[in-house]
Amino acid sequence: RLGVPVVPAYASAAAPTVTEAVRALAARGRTRVAVASCFTAPGRFAAECADAAPGTVSDPLGTHPAMARLLLHRYDQALRTPIPVAGPAAPVAEPAALATA
Repeated sequence: RLGVPVVPAYASAAAPTVTEAVRALAARGRTRVAVASCFTAPGRFAAECADAAPGTVSDPLGTHPAMARLLLHRYDQALRTPIPVAGPAAPVAEPAALATA
């Protein structure tokens, strides 16, 4: 459905918190709110966000088998990627030279 608002919210020191975002949506007349968790594992923040949600809440990403497959895929990629050999450091431009471009 088009026109459904999405409000980012945060579980730490950034604003808005999940509770604030839910209140803001309720003030706009939204009665059905779903919280999509981007946590990688269950824990304090995931639990607090789930408690603040009035309805549907997704599980942390780490509980989904696709997350394990992604992590293993990235690990395999890292094993196949050659480690670059450190060479001489590239010269660093002077700040004044960057400002005159």
